[in-house]
Amino acid sequence: MNVLGIETSCDETAAAVVTDGREILSNEIWSQVEEHRPFGGVVPEVAARSHVVGVDAVIERAMETAGIGFSDLDAVAATGGPGLIGGVLVGVMTAKAMASVLKVPFLGVNHLEAHALTVRLTEGESEEAAAFPYLLLLVSGGHCQLLIVEGIGRYRRLGTTIDDALGEAFDKTAKMLGLGYPGGPRVEEAARRGDPSRFKLPRPLVGRDNCDFSFSGLKTKVRQTIEDLPAGPLRDGDVADICASFQKAATDVLVDKCARAINVFKSRFETGGAMVVAGGVAANMQIRDSIIELARSTDMRFLAPPVALCTDNGAMVAWAGVERLKAGMTDGAGFRPRPRWPLDPDAV
Repeated sequence: MNVLGIETSCDETAAAVVTDGREILSNEIWSQVEEHRPFGGVVPEVAARSHVVGVDAVIERAMETAGIGFSDLDAVAATGGPGLIGGVLVGVMTAKAMASVLKVPFLGVNHLEAHALTVRLTEGESEEAAAFPYLLLLVSGGHCQLLIVEGIGRYRRLGTTIDDALGEAFDKTAKMLGLGYPGGPRVEEAARRGDPSRFKLPRPLVGRDNCDFSFSGLKTKVRQTIEDLPAGPLRDGDVADICASFQKAATDVLVDKCARAINVFKSRFETGGAMVVAGGVAANMQIRDSIIELARSTDMRFLAPPVALCTDNGAMVAWAGVERLKAGMTDGAGFRPRPRWPLDPDAV
């Protein structure tokens, strides 16, 4: 079975072909970073126009790299939300048109579910793989959630951010420090040279008996810390120390909340399970290493996609399409793209 996946929810136009045997035949990405860099962040209108311009070429590259023809496709999947609605519309309409012409199923994929299921693509189905159920920390520029993944389309949210997502806080910190866009990798790079104990930054909601996150106060304290420094251009050492202190504070929050979520997970499931981290921020190695240590100390397996598959890509959408197709969950021409699409619609 060959499924084409199309991803256009934010600032990457991506397409990939994945098989039901967990082979990634192609995974092409056209990044819009240079188009958004002058603005210090993603501009929705610019992103939507870029998706229109680039989507056909990216799909053609994905098919050429895969070495198959369009007649060899068994389904076409596209991110149907959540995301910037202009971009989501481009991907969905393209996928619907292709599925109609090829007379194959169309699948509207939840972007968050695609992240959630990626480890099932990369880890396989051995005993050490991501068998259901597992605990998921989904952390990215737009989302920060802890969920129990019970099966395809079955999610129970334990906690979410009550204000900002962590990826957004990384980007805003980078912008305040003049590090440019995208901010997450630049903050991580600067943090390697810094002293994480120099600046006393808050750990919002740490110690509270819930699994929710808050990062707006941490972001505000970073701004105040910068304002309290001597006037003039920021020194490299100050930038590195602020980045290190910010990253350490964010990591401490994640570890605290993941520990609480692990306790909840273990109270519901006697055996098995893994601690899975997914989303763009999962590419941050300090965060990843800290969650690995937490998982080890609580006798949980740790799983995460390869760094290249943590950020938005077409392979994760194609694989979610494979999983949904095998479960008989296809969509029709009436599928409606949506800017918001919670994995657990019953969560508060």
